[in-house]
Amino acid sequence: LVFFTLIVMTWVTAYISTVDLGKWNIFVALAIAIFKASIVVLFFMHVRYSSRMTKMIVCCGIFWLLLLLFITMTDIWTRSWMGVPGR
Repeated sequence: LVFFTLIVMTWVTAYISTVDLGKWNIFVALAIAIFKASIVVLFFMHVRYSSRMTKMIVCCGIFWLLLLLFITMTDIWTRSWMGVPGR
């Protein structure tokens, strides 16, 4: 069932890439990617049935990733304040 879900979501990803959703393309693509990555982590990496310590380590890794992404984005968002050409 998990493998079938991943195959279907891959087809959905390929189909959505051909549809013009305007600025929502990136959000839909990221939502599908996050869903697929969650399935892989929960089932193929056996996190769903593992100990609380393993789940905590996975959550800490996700928190660390989000923290680093947020710090990077604050640098990009504030470059115009310092007179550095940005986007």
